[in-house]
Amino acid sequence: MTRRESREQAFALLFEKLFNDAPVTVLAEAAVEARDASTSGFAMQLATGAEAHIEELDARIAAHAKNWSKERISRVALSVMRLSVYEMLYEADIPASVSINEAVELAKIYGGEEDATFVNGVLGGVARELPPEAE
Repeated sequence: MTRRESREQAFALLFEKLFNDAPVTVLAEAAVEARDASTSGFAMQLATGAEAHIEELDARIAAHAKNWSKERISRVALSVMRLSVYEMLYEADIPASVSINEAVELAKIYGGEEDATFVNGVLGGVARELPPEAE
């Protein structure tokens, strides 16, 4: 399974968590039972990592989502940005530019018309705050 596919799985788990407050590990187990879907180790690493840092991720997103409350942000955009900000902050082997590009692609596929542009802008702001070696 590619990293892109794993990110898509992690995104799906984080998105589902917005509707069902169960831990992502439980959501992944339910997916296996319901439709025999397997989840990659990288997807679980990303999803559980983002889940563990959700308040910090949301604070970073809110700081760069000018005039947008968390409730106003689409659930797709919020899930994609949580995943990407987690990668930028905690996955040292993934360049910020890759995290942003992957998030924008997911937003184009699953989001509304303006989600990809919004996601790109917010994540660009987060990336500019990172230390130079993290970029």
